Amino acid sequence: MEILKVENLSKVYGKGDNQVKALDNVSFGVEKGQFVAIIGPSGSGKSTLLHILGGVDVPTSGKVYMDGQDVYAQNEEQLAVFRRRQVGLIYQFYNLIPVLDVTENITLPVLLDGRKVNKERLEELLDILKLKGREKHLPNQLSGGQQQRVSIGRALMNSPAVVLADEPTGNLDSKNSQEIVDLLKLSNRKYDQTLIVITHDENIALQADRIIAIEDGHITRDEVIRR
Repeated sequence: MEILKVENLSKVYGKGDNQVKALDNVSFGVEKGQFVAIIGPSGSGKSTLLHILGGVDVPTSGKVYMDGQDVYAQNEEQLAVFRRRQVGLIYQFYNLIPVLDVTENITLPVLLDGRKVNKERLEELLDILKLKGREKHLPNQLSGGQQQRVSIGRALMNSPAVVLADEPTGNLDSKNSQEIVDLLKLSNRKYDQTLIVITHDENIALQADRIIAIEDGHITRDEVIRR
């Protein structure tokens, strides 16, 4: 079953002589539960693509369908709900709220949605992410690896259909990097969540089910490496 479909997606920044085409007529689909790695040099359009998939950036033209829903046919309020419920975003720089503790950072999307926190799910995530005993720690009291685990917990708390990770191990050493990838793969298997990861790390890309390479805003390679 196809959870995500991208049709003729383009994104242009600037005007006239300063115009930059970050994405140029990109199309692909992703099956539910698939782990996809997106690779390519800096400036190739990877992050732009991820942000458009996550409802963070608006395409110049083209369509994005998530679970059959036309993402950009929604108004701003609907798009905000879509971002909170349908996608989980993980960034390289964690993007944690410095005055909130671990539990508060993880449950933030649920609280912003005006919903009750599922305590059972929270406990399960704290256990899986090895954050038990650190629930009341602020981000500056955690290591880089622990902060990234908190950001993963925040992305998974609302049980999103698709998890999008932008260079999630870019700030971590090799040991912590593999731990983070293992956690993402666990969520992919355990919760049958579709996982799309942007990475420069070939070792991470080779652990995916499929690799999509982007260069100059175009897909140059799309290869399924395991089913």
